[in-house]
Amino acid sequence: MNFLKRSRFLFILLLSVTYGYADDGYRLWLKYDLIRDVAKRDAYARSAQFIAVNANSLVLKSAAEELQTGLRGLLGKTVPIIATAGSRSGGIVLTVNKNVAQPNEEGYAITNRSTNITITSKTDAGVLYGTFALLRQLQTAQPVERIALSSSPKIRYRMLNHWDNTNGTIERGYAGESLWKWFELPETIDPRYKDYARANASLGINGTVINNVNASARFLTAEYLEKVAALANVFRPYGIRVYLSVYFPAPKTIGGLKTADPLDPDVKKWWADKTKEIYKAIPDFGGFLVKANSEGEPGPQDYGRDHADGANMLAEALAPYDGIVLWRAFVYKADPKADRFKAAYEEFKHLDGKFNKKVIVQVKNGPIDFQPREPFSPLFGNMPKTPLAMEFQITQEYMGFATHWVYEAPLFKECLETDTYVAGKGSTVARVIDGSLHGYQLTAIAGVANTGSDRSWTGHPMAQANWYAFGRLAWDHTLSSETIAREWITMTLTKETKAVNTIADIMLKSRNIYVQYNTPLGLSRPWTGAHFAPEPWQNQSSRPDWTAVYYHRADSTGLGFDRTATGSNALAQYRPEVRQQWENAETCPLPYLLWFHHVPWMKKLSTGRTLWDELCTHFYTGADSVGWMQQQWAQVKPSIDPELFANVTGRLATQHKEAIWWRDAWLLYLQPFARQPIPAPFKKPERTLEDVKRLADIYRLR
Repeated sequence: MNFLKRSRFLFILLLSVTYGYADDGYRLWLKYDLIRDVAKRDAYARSAQFIAVNANSLVLKSAAEELQTGLRGLLGKTVPIIATAGSRSGGIVLTVNKNVAQPNEEGYAITNRSTNITITSKTDAGVLYGTFALLRQLQTAQPVERIALSSSPKIRYRMLNHWDNTNGTIERGYAGESLWKWFELPETIDPRYKDYARANASLGINGTVINNVNASARFLTAEYLEKVAALANVFRPYGIRVYLSVYFPAPKTIGGLKTADPLDPDVKKWWADKTKEIYKAIPDFGGFLVKANSEGEPGPQDYGRDHADGANMLAEALAPYDGIVLWRAFVYKADPKADRFKAAYEEFKHLDGKFNKKVIVQVKNGPIDFQPREPFSPLFGNMPKTPLAMEFQITQEYMGFATHWVYEAPLFKECLETDTYVAGKGSTVARVIDGSLHGYQLTAIAGVANTGSDRSWTGHPMAQANWYAFGRLAWDHTLSSETIAREWITMTLTKETKAVNTIADIMLKSRNIYVQYNTPLGLSRPWTGAHFAPEPWQNQSSRPDWTAVYYHRADSTGLGFDRTATGSNALAQYRPEVRQQWENAETCPLPYLLWFHHVPWMKKLSTGRTLWDELCTHFYTGADSVGWMQQQWAQVKPSIDPELFANVTGRLATQHKEAIWWRDAWLLYLQPFARQPIPAPFKKPERTLEDVKRLADIYRLR
């Protein structure tokens, strides 16, 4: 190929990358495409003539290289990296300054008060986060001439939890196989590991638990620690520490001991020795995540001990190191007379103040299990002496897997902004977990990851926004759902204003649309073996709280779970101000009505409709609203990459079909109890209850 032909080929290749044709989603929100506005591009270029780094470390090297990569794409030219700015002006200076005025070590300041843009932090990691913040400013077309931006994370440990297994599968994963290729590690390092680290660092995520909470002891063997260490080596330059979920009986299964009793001296020694071995392989190891005495997983209660005994034993093993224990509060016993809603509170509340200072209790956002809409867990605010971490689920276990478009930021915000009233008005869940309410020294937030081997990382391209939203809120929970959505759209999909507005509107309404056709009015979603097919009729399982009828309590008199004083009295776990909002069926907000009340079918609600008619209205409106999502999405076609547009279009078609399936399954099952017709103007389902049961049975087949 001669010079002219080669130049032409490279130019065409550059255009294809620059303008994002055939976008498969791999680049996520780190799409540093050429800025088309020439005037703005030139203005940025005048402030980015060089990159100066005044120190040398792996993290600062990553920051400088990321900035160089970003500027090369955005400005269409290579910006040199130099050791010091000296008297030069018109560049970007990355500097660590222990005396910079920031509330914590990871905060950053970006200024352009004199001759250069300066990104300053007390730590290398803070400079890295500031670098990504500056690139975000450029990607979203914000001015930088007089930039004065500072930000600090409100929560110390911001992490993803991967439910990945040794065989490459992912529990509740809907985006392919695990990112971690265990049978190739440590010799082969997939380049994707670095891109994973870059994406997380761009959000300020600083930790990752790489294996399933239903843990395998294999991860604690020397064979696997070498593999984990190889991942840690890739993540370290991006400020990300590796954590492990541990199998509590590991001293028996791989250690040869006769017991795993946390108070046994030999068990304590085994964990201390194992922890020392881990830190020898991974000097910046983050610590342990533990699921114990839950859903069949062994734990300290098997030996007559409590959760504090188990957590404290691990904390003692970590005492010489900078690591923590995250002990999950997702614990509930198979008691046919109990209310699972109350379980975590009953298991942990009395242990407040008994945990080692290295222990954080990790609590799911709601009292049941990542439902599309749940009240906040009553544990939040009720353990003032014990740091509580938030656990959100980014992967869509109960929200349509990878075929339903659901933007989760409104769900996260709804929980974080709810007032617990534990110290008076303003005692929000966010203030509990960020430590400002109770003075926690350790603070943490975790998101169950939605990533996998799929080329787009998350299966559904729009599910990338949930990973992005979790990371942004983990850093700053005061950001609005709309702000985050518009950032993500502009950085990932399009910069065309009308299209951005349309997509943001879809995203901000998507969660409520899903709730309408899936679990309206506080109707708890049925537990299903596949976690996919609607089965409100399910009444057989190895334990009662793994059936659908346990949750919705449908009968000839009404629908819903009575959790007031006349029922399970779960409401007693909340402060009086919270109880007052929910305990009276006449005034309970409709989104939570069936969470707390068994409501008669013909009871008139605040809308003027009966319960049955209100349910029908929600189910039909929700399913029809997916049609609205399709129409809105069709309008942005000229502004979206064709491959990505077609991908989302297909998934919306599936979502519409499945929304009708959920609608029909619920209403056909509930109608014999209610003994009421489908109200006008809604059309009666064209299929029978037996039809939808047969369809659901397909998803139970092996």
